[in-house]
Amino acid sequence: MAAVGAAGRRGCELCGAAARRCCARCGLAYYCDVDHQKADWVSIHERICQLLIPIHTSLPFFSSEKERKHGMEQLLNRQKHIIDLAYSTAQKFILEGKPRKAIPAGLQALRFSIRVYGSYSVDVVPAYLIMAEACIGAGCLMQATTYLSQAQWIVLKTPDCSLAIQYKLHRDLGLLYAAKGDLEQSVYHLANDIYLASCAFGPNAIQTAGGYFHMANIFLRQKKTDVAKSLYAEVTAIWHAFLVKSVQRQEQVLKLQAEASPFNEDREVSEDHLTEAQQAEAIQALNAILDFREQAPKQQPDETAKVLHALAMLFYLSMDLSKAREVGVKAFDLVKQLPQQEALEAIDRLLKLINSKPFCEK
Repeated sequence: MAAVGAAGRRGCELCGAAARRCCARCGLAYYCDVDHQKADWVSIHERICQLLIPIHTSLPFFSSEKERKHGMEQLLNRQKHIIDLAYSTAQKFILEGKPRKAIPAGLQALRFSIRVYGSYSVDVVPAYLIMAEACIGAGCLMQATTYLSQAQWIVLKTPDCSLAIQYKLHRDLGLLYAAKGDLEQSVYHLANDIYLASCAFGPNAIQTAGGYFHMANIFLRQKKTDVAKSLYAEVTAIWHAFLVKSVQRQEQVLKLQAEASPFNEDREVSEDHLTEAQQAEAIQALNAILDFREQAPKQQPDETAKVLHALAMLFYLSMDLSKAREVGVKAFDLVKQLPQQEALEAIDRLLKLINSKPFCEK
């Protein structure tokens, strides 16, 4: 990546200022300075650098309408691939606690979404939301407000907008107001988030759990500890139930595979496969709840054990066996001290599953 003097007429990929540098590999990305060039490279450009070339190359002459349609479909699919890649990359950085690194990737998702779907399409809303989330995390609340206002305007202008998009909009509005310190408005939007997610997926769905978790955090800030504790228990119960079913389903699949051909390697299969973003969300929420439980003046060891069990299952399904074993042993030891030990058998079975896998660090 080298400086290119002729790039001055173009706008910087990150800030829009007059650019003085250009990516030497693709010749298509322009920057105002080396810092913005490096930030874009680390966030997303390294992954899409060569993908940009065929998109920006002029289409050849087509001898038939069929060839022209095929060429246009290929171009559209390439652009949609960049949208998906940039969106998932931004989402991953946000969930890893690196919101500033998410911003360049989010900008690419937004640019290509507008290019593919048009400025006022509801299909652009997810990109506005991911940009808002990155800006909230980075403390850029004015920019976040702008992105959420645009997303909200599109949603209001789209009568048939899906509940899946609406609940995410309200969740981000709740997080924005929380960051601004307006906890009353935050609770209002998070309540809408929970209602809409419940309508779309059910009250006990993992998609709904996020709303409960963020609302619990608000109540904790308001010193309403009992309400927060109740909501944290709800989040734990939702993830615990989902993960128990996921582990059981994987056990069944692996058993069938072993019976069919004992010489085949185990393959991780689950109908309810968690996305990388969902895994990160679950780990973030459950670890926060675990900290709350372990630091609470009045201990509830049964609830703490349930959180530990859920985390152990989550780490097992993501093949982080070292952490799964460590947390699973903690859960097992804690349950052994309880008067009611119904969970002991399930945790013991999980530990046997973990120990049956070849040990390796993730």
